[in-house]
Amino acid sequence: MRRALFGALAGTCATMAMTAAMRRLHRALPADQRYPLPPREITSRTLPAPDARSATTAAILAHFGFGALAGAVYGCLPRPRPAGFVYGPAVWAVSYLGWVPAGRILAPADDHPGRRNALMLLVHVVWGTVLSVALDELNKAAEGGFGPGRSLDAEPQEAKDG
Repeated sequence: MRRALFGALAGTCATMAMTAAMRRLHRALPADQRYPLPPREITSRTLPAPDARSATTAAILAHFGFGALAGAVYGCLPRPRPAGFVYGPAVWAVSYLGWVPAGRILAPADDHPGRRNALMLLVHVVWGTVLSVALDELNKAAEGGFGPGRSLDAEPQEAKDG
């Protein structure tokens, strides 16, 4: 349970970094490619909102919720986990080439402009990298950064003694 919780916390931190990168890189896209980014597109199609402010709030909550969920999955993966900079783009691929188009929510990524895909891949590298670093920091805090404790990845003492 703690692995999932730490992964979700790390995923939330990583989503903040990703969001900052997305906002900045979105402004650098050509004008005709500055249509809403996938978090807003997905929530607009799946969670209809009565007004623009509610739609923005729904997009932010869904984006951070998904980041936390994907982080929780990462936290539960057995060691050695894949590198974060690999896991992030894998989440992108499974989402934007997999379940999102399969659910008829958005067209697959390869139907979108290359620069938008490059933006999304890059921010998923950011997300995965920050996820991995944040999870390592949480595990180090559990090992004693805030006092006595042990790593989430350490074997229970009785398993070592047995």
